[in-house]
Amino acid sequence: MNNETHHDSTENQIERNAVLVGVQLPGTEQAPIGMYLDELKGLAETASYIPLLSITQNMTTPNSKTFLGSGKVDELEKAVKFHNAKTVIFDDRLSPAQNRNLETALKCRVIDRPWLILEIFSDHAKTREAKTQVELARLKYALPRLTKMWGHLSRQRGGIGMKDVGETQIQLDRRLIRDRISKLEKKLSQIDREKQTQRKSRIASFKVALVGYTNAGKSTLMNQLTEAGALTEDKLFATLDATIRKIKKNFPYPTLVSDTVGLIDKLPHDLIASFKSTLDEARDSDLLLKVVDIGHPNFRNHIKTTDNLLQEMGLSESPAIQVFNKIDQIEDAEFLLDIRGRYPEAVFLSGKKGVGLEELRQSITNSFEKRLTTLRANLSYNDSDTMNKIRKLALIVDEKYTEEGLSITVKAPIETKSRILKLIGSSSTNNNSSAKTSI
Repeated sequence: MNNETHHDSTENQIERNAVLVGVQLPGTEQAPIGMYLDELKGLAETASYIPLLSITQNMTTPNSKTFLGSGKVDELEKAVKFHNAKTVIFDDRLSPAQNRNLETALKCRVIDRPWLILEIFSDHAKTREAKTQVELARLKYALPRLTKMWGHLSRQRGGIGMKDVGETQIQLDRRLIRDRISKLEKKLSQIDREKQTQRKSRIASFKVALVGYTNAGKSTLMNQLTEAGALTEDKLFATLDATIRKIKKNFPYPTLVSDTVGLIDKLPHDLIASFKSTLDEARDSDLLLKVVDIGHPNFRNHIKTTDNLLQEMGLSESPAIQVFNKIDQIEDAEFLLDIRGRYPEAVFLSGKKGVGLEELRQSITNSFEKRLTTLRANLSYNDSDTMNKIRKLALIVDEKYTEEGLSITVKAPIETKSRILKLIGSSSTNNNSSAKTSI
């Protein structure tokens, strides 16, 4: 490595130097600020920043102008200078005004947790859909912050006829961004229509969605259930696109599993809205597997965050199974016993080592069977085409051959009942349903 290359490498490294800032607000439900800052540090490192130190402040309410108190802003300014930090990352959402005021006071780039998450999503987006979703969310979040994100545009340039050109440039950029947002929203609407068509084609299958906090091990569990070969990495937001695969290994019913984008505390609302079509895999599912990393010290807050976000998505009443993953990391048997007592209906497993998978498979089977309805029909021997169509929609549990034809008993999801009745004719069908549609 020559001196010039080494110099460039050092310069690039310095540009990623960052100071983390967290505020502890009153409230019994709030996790200790240390846990949030540990997570913020993980997010910053995922986004290739180099966290140098963390600064915290206990406050009753954030300062409307600078979020922090004036004394803490002075302390932060000195820390930025001393450590030669180029970026300050706040754990909480900043208003556009707070962001601008802090950048003026600190003389460096200031971002908040939502923007940091958007940066990570932008780095990880691979497919057309994910890239479109992330770009839309970033533009919506950046629009009111244009003087921050594109600070160079607000500099006034001297010369004849150049008065207020900076202000004009920002106004122009705002219009261009609004136009781009409009185009992206239309593009996502088209993608959403395509996804809806795909989901309709899967109506005959039992649909299970893996949801939960980022890095809870959902993709590893997906691979164990379906042999999907989905990307598994020990880092935040390794999965952005919903991967859908069929459960294999002689599973008794046609069941599809989708691995959805990880959830996280203080997730940007624009991101939730932009990822509508991806998260619709969860909305369209028959069963949610709420996966949590039981080995994480803040797993209780992860459960709460997941439940809150599911409620925001309108999924709080959806059939669900709580899944405690990574039990291989727990050495305290009494702790595990206590959690089992608190969550008697939950499944405890290790996706990595394959422990507890059969219990999960059985729980999925039980959930499927609870929502089945029983139908009986008599078909003529010439009705082989109808029989083949029924097999795709229902489980044949009994077949009897008589002189008149074939007498069958099937179990089918309630959603496909009307389609089966149309196939075999309601006059020849005796509905003996005692199925339940919830768990």
